[in-house]
Amino acid sequence: MAVGSGLALYHVLGVATCVALLYFTFGEVDLRHISLPSLPVSRPSPFRAAAVAAPFVERRGAQLFLAGRPFYVNGWNSYWLMDQAVEPRSRDRVSRMFRTGAEMGLTVCRSWAFNDGAYNALQVSPGHFDERVFKALDRVVVEAGRHGVRLILSLANNLEAYGGKTQYVRWAWEEGVGMSASNDSFFYDPAIRDYFKVYLKTLLTRKNHLTGVEYRDDPTILAWELMNEPRCTTDPSGDTLQRWMEEMSAYVKSIDKKHLLTVGTEGFYGPTSPQEKLDVNPGTWKDNNYGSDFIRNAKIPDIDFASIHLYPDTWLLQQHATVDEKLKFVKRWVASHIEDGDKELGKPVLATEFGLSHRAKGFHHSHRDVFYKAVYDTVYRSAARGGAGAGAFVWQLAVEDMEEFHDDFSVVPSEHPSLHRLIKSQSCRLAKLRHGVGEEAKRTLSVCAAGSS
Repeated sequence: MAVGSGLALYHVLGVATCVALLYFTFGEVDLRHISLPSLPVSRPSPFRAAAVAAPFVERRGAQLFLAGRPFYVNGWNSYWLMDQAVEPRSRDRVSRMFRTGAEMGLTVCRSWAFNDGAYNALQVSPGHFDERVFKALDRVVVEAGRHGVRLILSLANNLEAYGGKTQYVRWAWEEGVGMSASNDSFFYDPAIRDYFKVYLKTLLTRKNHLTGVEYRDDPTILAWELMNEPRCTTDPSGDTLQRWMEEMSAYVKSIDKKHLLTVGTEGFYGPTSPQEKLDVNPGTWKDNNYGSDFIRNAKIPDIDFASIHLYPDTWLLQQHATVDEKLKFVKRWVASHIEDGDKELGKPVLATEFGLSHRAKGFHHSHRDVFYKAVYDTVYRSAARGGAGAGAFVWQLAVEDMEEFHDDFSVVPSEHPSLHRLIKSQSCRLAKLRHGVGEEAKRTLSVCAAGSS
């Protein structure tokens, strides 16, 4: 195709040159009767056809729906997909990860759609983007679609990894427009909020170079997440963070009304919550919610579903909690938030991160099996009765030979057969709740049938 287009272009240039020569030699020439050779018409991308044909996931009350049926998510986190899709030598990791997820019947992957000022940065400075990295994100979206996987894409980081809110504050400070050097000024500084809006608009209206479809029109993306684990420690009232969430969620929806939107909170109850909910907060979070307020945050009209995270090792560290105590907390934490979705919010609740650290004192791999099962069982019981529990996402999965991206919670499914079976089993029983209706459910059930034969 490239060679043919190039030859045609030379013909066009040749005719144009002749016309110019005639003009300068004989004066004005009537161009109306000169026909230029037409360039070859490019064929529509098969990726575009697939992207346009797929239905969007939507919310109806406290449930997610896909193609007219309830949609229950068994998902995973692989935050590194865009980064690894940049260089040709590492792109195979992305394909292998989606293939591994699909083989376990996983339907949604959560990943980063940000990298601000770091290595392989998407946004190299405010409003300036690296096309090479944008094309990497294009590849991630297409590769997910090829494997029947949808994406939740996070738009910023509260932490410093991959730039985060710290980088935005640094940019404003360096340009002499920052109000404060505090990281929390990300949420209230007008200049920084404008920086972020430019990034949001650029990302949402990005036209995928492989499909020709703008991100805001691509159903492969299930949802946008405003920020990974937003916290504003300088305002424990929660007002600063609430105002930012309201402003940014409204801005996203003004550009993209097709996709679902979530905040990205961890689930900590705040000042507006009743005491029985505050008592659910773990450890030091009982007295310090870090500016978040789960129920208040999730009630924002433009927010479609609530998210929670779950890390009992970290959150109960100072309590020196036993395995049984951690397990009790896990069940209570997930059940409490699903209850909020049912009774208070009328919105779905997804556990978008949960993990158990291998560095925990007395850790054994079997502990993860028990912990994961507790989360999965709670979600399944809710889904089976049509409740707000919409799914859970393991933090995090990787493929072989990716040790540089591992953390305390990483799991390579091929190296942990029991977890592999457990994750796949959850995918299968959630798919059966849809009674085999729709391509996604059929695809998952075919994976389940192949595994049982």
